[in-house]
Amino acid sequence: MKKEEVKPKKRKSVGLALGGGGARGLAHIGVIKMLHQAGIDIDYIAGTSMGALVGGFYAATQDIDLLEKLFSDIREKDMLPIRKMLHTHSKDEAPFRNTKPVVQILKSHLKNVSIEKCNIPFAAIATDTKSGDMIVMKKGSLTNAIEASTAIPMVFAPVPWNGHLLSDGGMVDPVPADVVRDMGAEYVIAVNVSSSWPDISEETLSIHGIKSIIVDMLPILEHQLIERIIKEADVVIRPPVMNCHWVDFPQAKELIKMGIEETEIHLKEICRGTGYPEPKKTPIQKFVDFLFDGTL
Repeated sequence: MKKEEVKPKKRKSVGLALGGGGARGLAHIGVIKMLHQAGIDIDYIAGTSMGALVGGFYAATQDIDLLEKLFSDIREKDMLPIRKMLHTHSKDEAPFRNTKPVVQILKSHLKNVSIEKCNIPFAAIATDTKSGDMIVMKKGSLTNAIEASTAIPMVFAPVPWNGHLLSDGGMVDPVPADVVRDMGAEYVIAVNVSSSWPDISEETLSIHGIKSIIVDMLPILEHQLIERIIKEADVVIRPPVMNCHWVDFPQAKELIKMGIEETEIHLKEICRGTGYPEPKKTPIQKFVDFLFDGTL
């Protein structure tokens, strides 16, 4: 009797939605490293703010090891201009207009790459400063798009783009799962490194006062916006980075490690959802699975 052939399972196209969060977005590097190590191809990338920086660089070069090295070499002194600016309270102080240090690091590697020439289809998200509309950048200079998407209001000056003045995309689409879905991704992995619900308990109020709660209103609004958008995702990865400040780039190694470890937790789910084979397990992983699942 002829043995029936088993047809391989069709793999779904994978889209990666990388959110903003400043230095916390270095966890995106860990996410990409783990997906690459597991043999999972990334077919589409959409990024906001730091997610645009990491995602755009990888979409253009597909060299995640180089990106990790570039950020691992950042020192505290490289961040001093930004820290100094954040502690300046003069009403006459203009937005920081120099190129962002982290973008400057990448410029020599990206050179004159255009978005449409990226190896992986890519989109960067920004906000039109006049209308408040979301601008999805899929064509033009990659470095200009990254600068626009990372232009934090009141910190960095808006960036001109095709007749618009653009600022940070986090105000309109903090984790662009909807954008990468529209690009054609059948399976969307969203990475949220900027949102968590703040503690507004009675105890917190008594300790910190109403002023701190008012300061927390923006994160609350961002959290609500993100939760609505990431419903478009099939899986959401949330590296535990919220205790890090958005300018803690010298903590790159720790932040990247958090991205790796959190993605590893979701690998089985991602492989099952996309049709990719699960990576071979180490003896320790097999033992852990046996303890908790009863399977080897």
